[in-house]
Amino acid sequence: MTKVLFLQGPPSVFWRELADAFEAQGTGTVRVNFSFGDQLYWRKRGAVNYRGTLRRWPRYLAEMIRRDGITDILYYADRLPYHRLAARVARKLGVRCHAVEFGYLRPDWITLERNGMGRFSHFPNDPEHIRAIAAKVAEPDLEARYGHTFGQEATNEVVYNLAAYFGRPMFPFYRSDKYYDPLFDYTSWLPRMFRPRHDLPAGFFDDTSRKNYLLALQLQSDYQIRANSPYRHLSQMIEQVLQSFARHAPDGSRLIVKQHPLDNDLEGWRKTVTRLAERYRISTRVVFIEKGDLAAILKHTHGVVVCNSTTALHSLRAGLPTIALGTAIYNVPGLTHQGGLDSFWRRPERIDQGLLADFIKAIAGSVQVKGNFYHETGRKLGIEAIVSRISGNLVNQPDAYVERPPRLSWKRLPLSPEKRPQSSGLLSGGLDLPGKEILVGGSETVLHAVRVETSDTSSRKLR
Repeated sequence: MTKVLFLQGPPSVFWRELADAFEAQGTGTVRVNFSFGDQLYWRKRGAVNYRGTLRRWPRYLAEMIRRDGITDILYYADRLPYHRLAARVARKLGVRCHAVEFGYLRPDWITLERNGMGRFSHFPNDPEHIRAIAAKVAEPDLEARYGHTFGQEATNEVVYNLAAYFGRPMFPFYRSDKYYDPLFDYTSWLPRMFRPRHDLPAGFFDDTSRKNYLLALQLQSDYQIRANSPYRHLSQMIEQVLQSFARHAPDGSRLIVKQHPLDNDLEGWRKTVTRLAERYRISTRVVFIEKGDLAAILKHTHGVVVCNSTTALHSLRAGLPTIALGTAIYNVPGLTHQGGLDSFWRRPERIDQGLLADFIKAIAGSVQVKGNFYHETGRKLGIEAIVSRISGNLVNQPDAYVERPPRLSWKRLPLSPEKRPQSSGLLSGGLDLPGKEILVGGSETVLHAVRVETSDTSSRKLR
């Protein structure tokens, strides 16, 4: 009989309503709260408030699984500290884990993958395997129907994180995954509200003889950068891209560096880009922007560089050559450029449009569900699909589960000695991953939060 353990969920009523739906069909549920933010959004009886240390969590979880007969574990974002350990414990004890996140096919899709995402995703990366899955599933409904506003998402995020922050007396050993201190993070937005945002100069695309490339930045605080990329700090990626662009891009071509719309400005990317452009003598060919219509920019772009952002799916669907420098589910031969960054500028690999259609169809039918965490109708639809797939053991089905994650090959770029991980008043610090005595496999590299200032020395290290 199925019994589902809920760990940390999205800052929404979605998690509670999902548990209600499981219970309505006779499936037992258990919930663990790790913070006051978890407790605030759950608001159901019977939850367990875990107030122990992160180090004791694996053994506590193992005992709970055995005692309560847990068969499935659900969590939002698979690389959060408690979830990383839960996945290891579950693997040893034969319990199925299911990672939930915002969908790859945004805005109104939800990701539901078995045992991991990113480099831990079990979705195949072999084109023929992807085509075989697509042949077995129905055509997806790709029309956007259940979107939500920025205000809805941002408000819930702030409420959840501040509740966890100020609720620490009730959960004294809670370890957050946050890169920045929440109060410092949110107050940093105040200056943004009172200054103009940088956009492309008027008439930038009027000269149609020049090629334009786009570098789409993510957030330094994004765990997809920390867990699923070779970069300890995004300044490393920016330097790598600008250096390659200076040496190998066509003469007269231009690079647009677009800041993520939710960036808090603490990293000062504009200064970083300006300094690096001067260093590589391409200041007149590099433009940094903080806002802009992505769809409009893509119409005038000849290639797109990302780490592992879902922006790549927009560029691929627009027919634009795309290269992913981090680990991403869409980084597949025939979709993204596989020949390295230096060759991308002049000889980008063509997109196999048939494979792209099959890829979208395959993920929609196996690791995506139509729905939304904040839209009422979208929540209902997503919840029905998740309950059906988990109860029927249909997650990553049909045939979309490769036993060994095919994207595990992965290395970090080195930091110069003076830039080694150090604690900072702005950051939450690195996370220790305890409990190895009951887990299978070796321990992962500790992923420390790092603040890097690009220097000539670090430049030489990256060349």
